[in-house]
Amino acid sequence: MTTEQRPGDGAPPDAVPPEQDVLDTADTDDEGGTVDDAIAGRDPEFESLLVYLREQRGFDFTGYKRPSLVRRVRRRMAEVGVASIADYQDFLEVHPEEFTPLFNTVLINVTSFFRDRPSWDHLREHLLPQILAAAGPTIRAWSAGSAGGQEAYSLAIMLAEALGAEEFRQRVKIYATDVDEDALTQARQAVYSERELAGLTPEQVEEYFQPENGRYAFRKDLRRSVIFGRNDLVQDAPISHVDLLLCRNTLMYFNAETQSRILGRLHFALNPSGLLFLGKAEMLLSHPQLFTPVDLARRFFRKQGVRPEEQRPVAVVPPREPSLVSSGDLSLLRRETMLSAPAAQLALDGDGRLAMVNREASRVFGISQRDVGRPFQDLEISYRPTELRASIAEAIEQRRPVWLRAVERRRPGHDTTIYDIQLTPLFREEGSLLGTTVVFDDVTQYRRLQAELEFSNRQLETAYEELQSTNEELETTNEELQSTVEELETTNEELQSTNEELETMNEELQSMNDELHATNEELRTTAGEVAALNHFMSGVLGSFRAGVVVVDTALRVLAWNSAAEELWGVREDEARGQELLALDIGLPVAELRTTLQRLVAGEPVTHESVELAAVNRRGRPLRVRVTASAFTGAPDGSIGAVLLMDPSGD
Repeated sequence: MTTEQRPGDGAPPDAVPPEQDVLDTADTDDEGGTVDDAIAGRDPEFESLLVYLREQRGFDFTGYKRPSLVRRVRRRMAEVGVASIADYQDFLEVHPEEFTPLFNTVLINVTSFFRDRPSWDHLREHLLPQILAAAGPTIRAWSAGSAGGQEAYSLAIMLAEALGAEEFRQRVKIYATDVDEDALTQARQAVYSERELAGLTPEQVEEYFQPENGRYAFRKDLRRSVIFGRNDLVQDAPISHVDLLLCRNTLMYFNAETQSRILGRLHFALNPSGLLFLGKAEMLLSHPQLFTPVDLARRFFRKQGVRPEEQRPVAVVPPREPSLVSSGDLSLLRRETMLSAPAAQLALDGDGRLAMVNREASRVFGISQRDVGRPFQDLEISYRPTELRASIAEAIEQRRPVWLRAVERRRPGHDTTIYDIQLTPLFREEGSLLGTTVVFDDVTQYRRLQAELEFSNRQLETAYEELQSTNEELETTNEELQSTVEELETTNEELQSTNEELETMNEELQSMNDELHATNEELRTTAGEVAALNHFMSGVLGSFRAGVVVVDTALRVLAWNSAAEELWGVREDEARGQELLALDIGLPVAELRTTLQRLVAGEPVTHESVELAAVNRRGRPLRVRVTASAFTGAPDGSIGAVLLMDPSGD
């Protein structure tokens, strides 16, 4: 999610309450599963739907928090009239066009220019000078979950104001990513309504936007520095060497495990001096090993584990064209890799491309000989089950092996596998880099035995503690204190989760409020057109000197003008809806029955005229010329008749 996936922070104005059937977690679908089951991840049909969406369209929602996800999916099901999850999956298979509105419903695109303005002001005044001073010749920024592009263009405006337009064009690259292709298409156009520019000052609108067909387009010369592309934070490789990373109110849509995976990638993306800017609902209290707060209240964080003297950009070596490994080098790599070794092993050449993979690595990680020669960073193994690229760079830089201990690999339907990974740089005799070997040592059984041993040790320690009666009270007190600390930590996590959920609901409400606003505008326009048309028709009928009557196929009165009222003394509200032949007026309408029946039956009769003796509303006799014509404008599309009653025949 996409995503400010999407959203940003702040409460939506004039929000409307969500649908009751969406929020009622006690609902039951037609198959007997409850919404509670789906929220808890226990509904196999809902989980099957998520797998289907991932396999068919590449959208992986399995890591999203279930409460919000269930609400959005069930809202879309209600709109198409489908009750059960299984039926909705069948509906998607039959109607592939449904994927687009479903994703638009799940991926909430709520954002604005300079959303949460005080945080942006703090960034511009206090933190941006430090970032620019530490950055290299190119300043790289990443807006992850950019939605409609307002966040990315806000960042462009801020940097252009700080650097000047000319230096901005020469130095700045802003990467804006999202999972929603429709949102990216809108963002690339960079055209916004006056209402969408509400977060900007009049000076900024005048400086950075140009009027275009009643809307406003962002300056083209600055727009070239903003690059939009699809990137799934859960699956795709992150953008690297970033000086400023904005991922605002996107993490709150994911569960804790997925959040940890995404944060690991964001940590890799940042330069040592880089800054992470999150939304109001995200605090990272449970990830101190990755990020340290710079300003927790405004959600600014810096990459953890970097000494002040190291907070400078890392030199970026541009990728080179593929190069062939010489036969002598390949022989050395082959000896090092040991194709038949029991442990999974890979070998990379000096350019960071896969040079060799042994049979065990092919079996375990699904790497085939077709992958040989590909850049290592393009392979899934480079970042899953853990990020390897930074560790390989560390091993090469320090010219020594690097170990990654207890790396867990989780796969659906399989037991968790634990690896100790050794990354060893290989150098030629003259000292140049030959390549790198990566060995995955499966220590699952060892860790399992170690855990059992630790459990046994704990049991022995417990037995020993029971014998130490003099220390028992102290140990009990310590355990109670520890329990209190854990309860406080749990409470804090629950409050954080609740805050994220409330923020998510706020985004949903704002999205619905925007939809209602657009619908109200359409209804207001339509009502004005209908009123104008009714006024026009009333004026037309009232302008006739002769009485005008319109009847439907059952000869019921549809229209009765003012001249007819004056002539027969029957008001329009009394005549409308009544059968013409049953009205008590001074015109012998029974003599018109045959003519009217022929007209409403659709017989080829253009019109008929007859002169009848009649008595007007004052009781005076007169002669009336009645002209009957066919009428094809009935509301139901059927044929009626129009009577023109001209008293001039007197």
